[in-house]
Amino acid sequence: MRTSSSDLVAIERPKTNSRIFAHTRWDVIPLAAGVLHCVYFFGMFYLFPLVPLWVMLILGFIYSISISWNINGISHNFIHNPYFRSPLLNRLFSIMESITVGFGQVFYDCIHMQHHKGNADRPDDHGDTIDWISIYKHGHDGEAEHPLKYTFGSFFRERTRARRFGECSSWHSSLPRLLFSEF
Repeated sequence: MRTSSSDLVAIERPKTNSRIFAHTRWDVIPLAAGVLHCVYFFGMFYLFPLVPLWVMLILGFIYSISISWNINGISHNFIHNPYFRSPLLNRLFSIMESITVGFGQVFYDCIHMQHHKGNADRPDDHGDTIDWISIYKHGHDGEAEHPLKYTFGSFFRERTRARRFGECSSWHSSLPRLLFSEF
């Protein structure tokens, strides 16, 4: 008996009767971590005139590392599965995350979803990839780009492409549009 590929994989999403959370009440954990990260960010501004420079350097180092776990954990999960039932709460959390990590979540969503469409594809005959941040796009002879060059150059390439081609035109939205547009 043949089975289709859809029969092989069964994905069961957790269900909740929560009026606030869209998927599970466990989303309170990344939500709380995101809020604490934001409080830490603004706490550094508060502490700046009050503590010695060496303390600020340590706090800044911790903050710089925490951006990574926020982007790869909280923001990444939020882009795939918004935490709240309410579009307004999702928008407000997105704005808070944008301030905390230093770049817009609408922009991150656009770039990240394009990444999933191409999934690190290799360039075609014209040098184009579906995945704008493919590690192969700027490599040579079908090889991946050097990890350091990819790491430190990707940020600037993503913004340039998005601006030039307008694929992520909503990332530079005005504040009223950002607050009141549908998530």
